[in-house]
This record gives sequence, structure tokens and C-alpha cells, in this order.
Amino acid sequence: MPDPRPEPMAVIGAGSWGTALAIQLAREGHPTCLWGRDPTQVAAMRAAGRNARYLPDAPFPKDLRVESDLGAALRISRDVLVAVPSHAFRQTLTLLRPLLEPATRVVWATKGFESASGLLPHQVAEEVLGHRPMAVLSGPTFAREVGAGLPTALTIGSRDERFGADLVRCLTGPNFRVYTQLDVVGVEVGGAVKNVIAIGSGIADGMGFGANTRVALITRGLAEMMRLGLRLGALRETFMGLAGLGDLVLTCTDDQSRNRRLGMALGRGQSLRDASSGIAHVVEGVPAACAVRDVAAKLEVDMPICREVYLVLNEGRPIEAAVRALMSREVRAETE
Repeated sequence: MPDPRPEPMAVIGAGSWGTALAIQLAREGHPTCLWGRDPTQVAAMRAAGRNARYLPDAPFPKDLRVESDLGAALRISRDVLVAVPSHAFRQTLTLLRPLLEPATRVVWATKGFESASGLLPHQVAEEVLGHRPMAVLSGPTFAREVGAGLPTALTIGSRDERFGADLVRCLTGPNFRVYTQLDVVGVEVGGAVKNVIAIGSGIADGMGFGANTRVALITRGLAEMMRLGLRLGALRETFMGLAGLGDLVLTCTDDQSRNRRLGMALGRGQSLRDASSGIAHVVEGVPAACAVRDVAAKLEVDMPICREVYLVLNEGRPIEAAVRALMSREVRAETE
């Protein structure tokens, strides 16, 4: 059933994912303002009626407008959806803070630990914005498919059940299904770890290791994700859902994944610099590998796949040595 009172929404971040979410909101009849920090890019989007740089095949619905003035974007909006990379999350919230009304609710589609502090996004948001209704949006989604209106399902994690339910009503459409989840930590840990595992999976595929290796990496990567999440207070069952296993499988197996493509290039012998430049967009798994490694070390959580990916990316470890290290580990029970 459509929302009887379409609520205006501001989407902060005009990359591919922010654009896709803005399109989905406007597609469902919600007056939506997409904010981008580059006035030239915003003007080009306004003229073209699409984001030619990041999502060229998805025309803007009539209820979507674009704006480079942050105050103007927020002025008519009840809720704010932040869709920026993890390294820009704190800075973006800091820009928003003086412009938000006390009743404004904030949801983010940002994935990953903050590199400098090891904090999850909800912890950063609480530090910067204080107490207000907040939520995280995560799950197995590619922006291009959302922009095209292809069937998609994802998860809203929020401790504020009313806000979570309102977001479900705003986003849900004929081809877009949203589930709610109270376990914010679990949802965010899934999004933080899956990109690192996807680089490892891509490396294996780039080396020609085959389907057996890929499935082993996904399965044992899920075990690492759960191990870290449980130590941080998440619920085990969260990782069997869309924001855990679902997002992990998608990112590890489809070539739309930048992290998988980066790993494949590395597995074929390219340098990290050349592999990154060939993708030409942010590859979140690279900084995530450092952040996950630091958090895991601090909490004394064993994450061998993530550790080897970190060593390959940051300390020049040969890929063959990383493979030998993983395959020669002491045999143990699968549930350990």
C-alpha cells in the first residue's frame, strides 16, 4: 500500500548509491532532494535529468530534484539519508549537524569501520549528532540494478522501531522489498567485513583457483564476520540474513563489485595502484582491510582471511605466500 502522506527526504551524496536510493524514493512518490557537493556536477545532472557520471542509464523521476546548497536540500526534508563512503562519513555528519532540526531523523547507507577510530557508523553518528532517531540501510544491492528498478531486497537496522517502519514504507515498492532489524551492530559489521572478503575472493578467481576456492573463502569469511560481530555484541542470526550472508555472496561473486574486480586484477598480477586506477571509483575494501585488521587485533579476534588480504594490500606480501599461510593453518573444528 502506498504511503498516504509522502514524506520529503534529502539524500546526501550524489554517487552511484546515493543516486539510486534517491531515484527509488522519488519513484515511490516521495519528494526527494539529492545533494551533491560539486556544483558543476549538480548542474550537469539537472540539465541531463540523470547522473551521467555514476548512473547514466537511470533517468530521474519527476519527484527528484538535485541541489548543491546543503541548507536548501535539508530545509523541506523530514528525514535525511546519508550515502557517502566511510572515510567521508564523519565529515559529512559534521557538515549536517548545525543544519538539522531537533526532530530530523538520520539514516545512512555507509558501510565500514572508521579507519582512525575503529568505530562503526552508528557510533560515529552518536558522537557527532547526539541522541536522535537513527538507522542504517544495508544489504545485497548494486546501484545500477536499483536504478533500473530490478527486484531488490535489503535491511533497515534501527533501534527506533517507528523510524524503521517509516523507512520501510518510504522505500518499499513493487520491485523493492525492505526488512527491519533491531541489531544495528550486526548489520554494520556485515557491511564492514564483506568488502575485505570480496577482495580475497577476487584474488582467488584472478589466479584461476576455481569455484571450490571461492565457496571456501565465502564460507570461512562468513565465519570471520560472525566471530567479530559476536565479540562486538551482534546477534548470530543477523549474519545469516541480507546484511550478512546476502551481501557477502553478492560482493564476492558478481563482477559489478569493485572489490571483487580489484582482487581479480591483483590475482592476475597487477599492482594495487594499477588495479585501483583501472576501477576509477572508491574501492571500500582497501581502507576496510586496515580498519578490520586493527579492530580484530584490538579485540583479539582471529580473522585469517582478512589478515592475509591486509598483508597483501599493505605490506607487499606475495599472494602465493598468503595462500600457503591460509592452507597450512592448524586443522580445527569447523565451528571454532
